[in-house]
Amino acid sequence: MNIGNTDIVDTFAEAFSMVGTRIIITAETDAWAMAAARAMTGFATSVIGCKCEAGIEKTLAADETPDRRPGVSVLLFTMDKKSIGTRLVERIGQCVMTCPTTACFNGLSAPDSVVVGGQLRYFGDGFQMSKVINSNRLWRIPVMDGEFLVDESFSITTAVGGGNLLLIGHDRAGTLAAAEQTTAAMRIIDDIILPFPDGVVRSGSKVGSKYKSLIASTNDAYCPTLRAVSKQSALPESAQCVLEIVIDGLTEDAVKQAMQTGMKAAAAAGILQISAGNYGGSLGQYKINLKDLVN
Repeated sequence: MNIGNTDIVDTFAEAFSMVGTRIIITAETDAWAMAAARAMTGFATSVIGCKCEAGIEKTLAADETPDRRPGVSVLLFTMDKKSIGTRLVERIGQCVMTCPTTACFNGLSAPDSVVVGGQLRYFGDGFQMSKVINSNRLWRIPVMDGEFLVDESFSITTAVGGGNLLLIGHDRAGTLAAAEQTTAAMRIIDDIILPFPDGVVRSGSKVGSKYKSLIASTNDAYCPTLRAVSKQSALPESAQCVLEIVIDGLTEDAVKQAMQTGMKAAAAAGILQISAGNYGGSLGQYKINLKDLVN
């Protein structure tokens, strides 16, 4: 299979069932809303080491937010309901409530939810007050620049994590440029995030290790410096760089749409080959075949 001059490997991305939510952060200015969003999504690239995966979905104009102020939409994913509640309380409490002028709202409509503001309210030390708007309870927590307004509960939904593309290129400079163009194209898709730094991963992993204490280790099949010594090398002869793009989404369709958009963008940028990471289908609940996205 090909898109233009780019070879598409006949393989699949193995993705996982997760739990996801959307958080709307607003502030007096775009800059302060983004400051809170950046802090909240820090150290959230992988559940393996970070306990959650989170990223900025998009910026919001004042007429798109609950309190008619500039905002940022953030998506956060974990492996289960209990964990997502804990992560929301931690990150909203430490990264959003602490940020000047912010407020924080549930951005998702779903039947299941976790209590967030209902726990953070205790920081008010008895001075907190509740407010009900259209049957929705919010908490007003006194802080030193006024009040922090936060929804009592945040809706959660089943989600998909770990969709991915492997961009295989002739050299580092060209592959990185292609990855930057690819992530820029993918970010226009709603309901997804690219949780790694600016959406790009260089340290792709495989399951297991020669060291028993590690559950994952470097993906030697795609390390150019190991081509001569790794029996598992999957690289074309002329490939000298591989960069991965990981996608988390609120729906499988959103992840597929982002992958399809990314494949087209990477091919247009002249990437040598596009593949995907999987574990033989033994771990993830979703198999996203690249050939289906091409067709």
